[in-house]
Parts: sequence; C-alpha cells; structure tokens
Amino acid sequence: MRAPSFWCLIAGMTTGLLFTAGGFAQSGRPCGGRDPAPALVVAASPRTSGPAAPLIPYRVTARYPRDTKAFTQGLVFHQGQLYESTGIRGRSDIRRIDLHTGRILDRRPLDAALFGEGLTVLDGRLVQLTWQSGSAFIYDPADLRRLGDFSLAGEGWGSTVVAGRLVVSDGTSWLKFFAGDGYREVERVQVTDGGRPVEGLNELEAVGETVYANVYPSDCIARIDARSGQVLGWLDLAGLMPLSQRPDTSAVANGIAYHAPTGALLVTGKLWPYLYRLMLPDTQALPDEQAVVPGGRLSRR
Repeated sequence: MRAPSFWCLIAGMTTGLLFTAGGFAQSGRPCGGRDPAPALVVAASPRTSGPAAPLIPYRVTARYPRDTKAFTQGLVFHQGQLYESTGIRGRSDIRRIDLHTGRILDRRPLDAALFGEGLTVLDGRLVQLTWQSGSAFIYDPADLRRLGDFSLAGEGWGSTVVAGRLVVSDGTSWLKFFAGDGYREVERVQVTDGGRPVEGLNELEAVGETVYANVYPSDCIARIDARSGQVLGWLDLAGLMPLSQRPDTSAVANGIAYHAPTGALLVTGKLWPYLYRLMLPDTQALPDEQAVVPGGRLSRR
C-alpha cells in the first residue's frame, strides 16, 4: 500500500467543525477522482462517462475514544448498542462497546485462522463475515452467543441490509444481494461514478435504499443508490485523522454505523483512537421504536 502523496491539513479539530471540501485520500487523489484507465474494464451496463459525484460537506458533532488495537472491519449500531467486528488472524473478534468511553463490554473471539470482516443486523441478529474462508456467523446481540453459520461464495468484505436482503461487498466494484434462509445470491449491482466502476468497496452501511461504502485503500466514503449503483456523492474523511497519528499505512478509514434516532453517521478507521459522529446537510432521523439513546447523550442537532 503506497503512502499518500499529499494530505489536506486541518488544524484545530473540534466538534462542530464543518468540512466543506475534501482532502486527499491515501491514493493521493481526491475522493471521486479518476484513476488511469485499466487494461480491461467489464462494465455492467453501457453507461457513458460523465461528471463525478460531488463532495458532501459534513459537521463533526462528537468524538469518542476507542480501542487503538481494533483493526475495524465492521461497525453497526443496534437497539442502543454499538457492535464492532475486528480483523487480523489471531486477533479477530466481535464485540459490544460503550460508545462514550470505548470500553469493551463483551466480546467473542474468532478462530485464530479466521479474519473477521463486515458486520450487520439481519432479522434482529448480528451477521459477521470473514474474509477468505467463505464463512459467516450469526449471533444473538444480547450476549454475542453464536446461533449459527452459513457459507458465502467468494471473499467477504463489507455487509449491510437493504429491503430485507443481505448486501455484501468483496473488494471489487460490485454489491451482491442475498435473500432467503439459504442466503442465495439473487442480484448484483455494479457501483459506478460518472460511468466508471468504483473498485475497492469495503465496509457498508445502508440508510433506506442508500448505501454508504468505505472505499479501500482510501479515506473516502461513497454514497450509493442501491438500486442503480450510481454514486450520489462522496465523504472525504482524510482530515479526521492526521497521517502523523496513524501507526502505519493500513490505518485507513473503515467502519460506518447509522444512528437512527439522530440521523448521524458514526465513522472510524482501522487502529484509529477515535470514533466520530458526523451530521450531513440532509440528515434525517428514521423511525425506530427499538432504538435507545444511551444516557440521552446523542441528541438531535
């Protein structure tokens, strides 16, 4: 993974800071920038090239401490609880975390041979992917007791749920949709920006039929129309965590959780010391009777 060629310098990181323009990601290009044309591109449809999607401004309204050894691969907020899936063989686990202190409240390690990946909630149960084993695990959110497992073909990177279907990324430009008790693949949608495939889709989080995706190995989040695969806009997180505070180049942005009562996005990165709460201009809280705001500290802004 090559080092960044340029970083946007942002001084005085405090809550309430408004980001109106993106910095540069680990690739050295702005979010939504174009790579040199690859030798071969297999397009999902005959879209023609067009303008790239715009950058989306956001406001940082809170910053929370977290475990600096957590190689974050998946993040989800469910019924007032924050859950995380971490990676690296021999260190992978699923954990429940106190949002405000970063304290690990409960955890279940994976087998040492497995590399933990995406995490989501489907039918009230936690679903954790693994990278190359083809295995996925189902847990009870209350105590992280393992309830079962199933197999998925190919690599597992990120996961979320759209319209009751499990959505999985595998590091390419494709989103794969699975349905039914057998987790059968029923659809694939290619993600494009201005007609060009967006490779490296990683951690996912859905808000209705909009999917937010970390794009590896950058600090960019793509906002995607789940039906068409079209990128609607970009969030650039490069300014949240200065390069000087990262232990190595693997410490890129990864981890997105939607907090329904406030409409906020909770974001972090691999080995990052903080988790950030972001408010977007078009933030909307969605009805969720089961969602609980811990201590009333995540208030609508």
